[in-house]
Amino acid sequence: MELLTIGAFARAARLTPKALRLYDEVGLLPPAAVDPESGYRFYTPEQLAHARLIAQLRRIGMPLADIRTVCGLDPAAAARAVTAYWQRVTADTAARAHHVARLVEHLTRKGVTMSDGKPTLTVRYAARCETGHARDSNEDVAYAGDRLLAVADGTRGAGATASAAAVDALKALELADQPAADLLAMLASAVDDVDRAVRAAGPGGDQPATTLTAILRRGSQLALVHIGDTRAYLLRGGELSQLTQDHTWVRSQVEHGRLTPDQAAAHPRRALLTRALGAGGQPVEADLALRTALAGDRYLLCSDGLSAVVGRTDLHAALTEADDPAATAQRLVDLAYAAGAPDNIACVVADVIAA
Repeated sequence: MELLTIGAFARAARLTPKALRLYDEVGLLPPAAVDPESGYRFYTPEQLAHARLIAQLRRIGMPLADIRTVCGLDPAAAARAVTAYWQRVTADTAARAHHVARLVEHLTRKGVTMSDGKPTLTVRYAARCETGHARDSNEDVAYAGDRLLAVADGTRGAGATASAAAVDALKALELADQPAADLLAMLASAVDDVDRAVRAAGPGGDQPATTLTAILRRGSQLALVHIGDTRAYLLRGGELSQLTQDHTWVRSQVEHGRLTPDQAAAHPRRALLTRALGAGGQPVEADLALRTALAGDRYLLCSDGLSAVVGRTDLHAALTEADDPAATAQRLVDLAYAAGAPDNIACVVADVIAA
């Protein structure tokens, strides 16, 4: 029988002699032979696979007691045990991250209260959803409340159900008494639930789908979720910035240098989505971001029925001309109609103010 010295075996297994001695002491990897006089350990080449498995399990942080159990299982059962262990680790990590976030939020709030005396923020808002000149139905949804702003644009026909379901799912989060640190996780979970429900609701050619752009607020913290080509804009200090990026085929072509922005805006496939709730056979990936609101901010959420026909300059002018959100929303709708309103128009205007 071929035997390897502990040094040679350690090199082949990519372990250290110290680790091998530990595994022997705890009964995980006894040597094949031990010199009775020197106590020197020897191993067989057949033990290498077992040693490497132990090393891999140690690298993922598995305790030695659990490793002993896994090593006694057949490969399929061992795989299930490793999966179960990693799920526990992931859950524990998420729980710790949650506690860290809450602690950071608590300390931040305490610092604000004690040192800078920042005012409490609230919002004034208005929502409009109108049918375009060239449409005989409206699959858009616009919603505005003290804690939630949302716009969704469903595909024609069955998409009306999908857009309504997406916004309704987020409305339930308005009443949830959760800290700001949990906002993104709440949004992600709600979007996943809606995506699965919409994909299950309409298989085949009449598959419903919808875009979604929404902001969930807790105090000055804003959680933004975005899927598709609905958009979110921020007017701050007179500067207008787009907070979302369209999930469209033409945008991907612009990113790869195959189209210019002007070509993309006029392209016949400009409305072709690469991401939407309920579309395709795979779960959708939402863009998520956490932002801090400031007094004086103005937010615009809108469907492409507005952004595709009203240019950025006119959007900026409309958002800066009127103080009242309702008047601003009306002005934006008027601009879309003046441009022909080939699509339905949904928009939400919200102002952040000091209470």
